[in-house]
Amino acid sequence: MAAAGPQQAHPESYATYTALPEISFEHVPASAAAATAVVILRLDRPGAKNAFTNAMMRSLVRAFDLLSSDPRVRAIVFTGADPRNRVFCPGMDLDQAADSADGGDGAAGEGSLSLGSGAKGGRGGEEEEEAEIAAARDAYRDGGAQVSLAIYRCAKPVVAALNGHAVGVGITMTLPANVRVVSEAAKVGFVFSRRGISTEACSTYFLPRILGAGRALTLLTTGAVYAPRDPAVRDLFAEVLPPDRVVPRAVELASDIAANTSVLASRTMRDMLYRGAPATPEDAFLLESRVFFDLFRGRDSVEGIRSFLEKRKPVFDAVWERDRPTSWPWWEKKGALPKPKI
Repeated sequence: MAAAGPQQAHPESYATYTALPEISFEHVPASAAAATAVVILRLDRPGAKNAFTNAMMRSLVRAFDLLSSDPRVRAIVFTGADPRNRVFCPGMDLDQAADSADGGDGAAGEGSLSLGSGAKGGRGGEEEEEAEIAAARDAYRDGGAQVSLAIYRCAKPVVAALNGHAVGVGITMTLPANVRVVSEAAKVGFVFSRRGISTEACSTYFLPRILGAGRALTLLTTGAVYAPRDPAVRDLFAEVLPPDRVVPRAVELASDIAANTSVLASRTMRDMLYRGAPATPEDAFLLESRVFFDLFRGRDSVEGIRSFLEKRKPVFDAVWERDRPTSWPWWEKKGALPKPKI
């Protein structure tokens, strides 16, 4: 098994942890004084309907990193702070993006990104301007993708509870979640083609793997907004629920996962689906054999079999940093050229 990674300082209570702006936490139950097995993580910009910003992006990345490495936490519910359950996230804060033309922060992401004029300048400073644009392009890293990667890399299962409208990055950043439940009153849209921009948040990786390339192309080409039960988007969601049932149901699912499943096994199997990419049944056979061998010899397997035979609930305590399979990460090729920093 892999050696344990560096220890992080975790807050005693997430419910009272206020160091991360534009998001908030809640324990399950809410009355708990210290971190619980299930933690609710909320987008929390009520005055802006939870529109996505740089500050929110940084807070979410840090939050998922903290929860991932906290051994007290076993599952996460990701939702929006809206007592009326109308909006989860309407996408990028376009007011902030528009401000970039006047020297503001620009669209959410790391590096410099601002609205262009849509016109070419004169030849005098054109080469210098193009060099500056090229440098800015190389430095820019999409903010939605940083959240998606934080969710994807999270060692704890994430249940996304879309308790209202989810548009643009509001839907794309939830694609790496293990489970998505949604309000039947929500509107869901991959609206990028209607804004003259491209999709983001690693959605070109996750969306076709969830829905297939055909439906992914339909969603991205039309840029239309759909009801959750529309066949175009229905398979994104495990359940479509009345608005006031979305978060409670997500908590039920997360609580069941936390109490009855191995976090280690769930994370490993998710990586097998997304990172296995077997070209043939024989490739799948070899990968599954290696991973099964490692997990079968691990502490959660011992507990899972023992608790089943003893007819009691399991007490899984494997920690990813310490107990992950020795065959992980199986997709890295030794001697490969270094990749650009992400």
